[in-house]
Amino acid sequence: MVIIKSTRVVFSNEIKPAVIIIKNGKIESIVNELPLNTTNYTLIDAGNKIVMPGVIDTHVHINEPGRAEWEGFETATKAAIAGGVTFLVDMPLNAVPVTTTVQALQQKIKSTANKLYCNVGFWGGIIPGNQQHITALANAGVLGFKAFLTHSGIDEFPNVTHEDLQIAMPIIAATNLPLLVHCELMDNAVAPNVNNKQSYKNYVATRPTKWEDDAIALIINLCEANACSVHIVHLSAATSIQQIIAAKQKGLPITVETGQHYLYFNADEIPDGNTAFKCAPPIRDKQNNEALWAALKSGIIDFVATDHSPATSNIKEVQSGDFIKAWGGIASIQFALPVLWTAAKKRNATFTDIVKWLCEKPAILAGLQHCKGKIAVGFDADIIIVDDDKMFTVTEQIILHKHKLTPYLQHQLYGVVTHTFLAGNVVFENGVINELKQGKVILKN
Repeated sequence: MVIIKSTRVVFSNEIKPAVIIIKNGKIESIVNELPLNTTNYTLIDAGNKIVMPGVIDTHVHINEPGRAEWEGFETATKAAIAGGVTFLVDMPLNAVPVTTTVQALQQKIKSTANKLYCNVGFWGGIIPGNQQHITALANAGVLGFKAFLTHSGIDEFPNVTHEDLQIAMPIIAATNLPLLVHCELMDNAVAPNVNNKQSYKNYVATRPTKWEDDAIALIINLCEANACSVHIVHLSAATSIQQIIAAKQKGLPITVETGQHYLYFNADEIPDGNTAFKCAPPIRDKQNNEALWAALKSGIIDFVATDHSPATSNIKEVQSGDFIKAWGGIASIQFALPVLWTAAKKRNATFTDIVKWLCEKPAILAGLQHCKGKIAVGFDADIIIVDDDKMFTVTEQIILHKHKLTPYLQHQLYGVVTHTFLAGNVVFENGVINELKQGKVILKN
């Protein structure tokens, strides 16, 4: 049994002193004072540090089995708990096979054996022609489904069309699971400037905001027509915010995430040839960045997820600096919380906001809002302690995910995760992993 005490425990709408009593991996009670008899408990006094639910990252590419040289379950989940991420959901592509059948899901689950440092769930994939697998995948425990409207970067995971979604969405709606969509509709009129492939400005021009605007308009229409819950992943184009507002005002079942990198960086700061910044859709200009912040703070954007998508340095075209050819993905799961807090702190956000954006709302998307994402009685004791005023520098030495290539290198961030608890066990403490591989696979009941 464990007791965690702090003067600043983060609840849904307030931060206040509290004593959290944990038994059998759950929060048994929350009280104002320490019990008189604590001899049977391990007491952790966090003092004035933040105590909050573990971070939930619903957008992670782990790539195992098949492309574990890019990232694997062991390295990704180890980095996760060091950054306070206690639960993540793995995307269905980049692995071989892609998670578009029950057999592929079973292979992926098997590949997690004795590798998980945090808890892991899975999205199923929607590709042309796999509609007969949707119900079976739902019954096998996926938390929802993911589709692309433009080339995913992986030939085994082709994008769907309007016609494909017309077939798939009624089936998905019947499962009561969400459809996550990468919203870019490619316009062949846009071609890269082949003479300047190292130019970041040139790269951004090859994926204009219109691609996102058109794709989101399509998804809103299909959401309404099929009464299917949809979730727009990694929104980068603030030009789509008004149509999202209109869709939400109509009561459509639509949610939206953006990524830490879209909130922390802007295109004006990105040097040519530094492909660590390459992602799709791209990081856009400062005005766009501020509009995303306004939408997040007002609740139009529901939450923030990393889209952790590492790759080897040769695939990232580190030597050539070719933004057009480089793999689009940012490695960042270890820094999900401090990156967001560092940027949010400048905008007068509080840790109640952080908990909403990194814990509560992602738990709802994953269908786990009954047991994760809050400090509440009966909830899983997946908890973290954060020294919110302490700064650290991102160096290669502290990075635990497989490749050290990240745009956050040498950045100074606020928010040091001092403790990570998984089911009440301290799995990470002051820079040291002290409980090995306590993570579990979490399937939809």
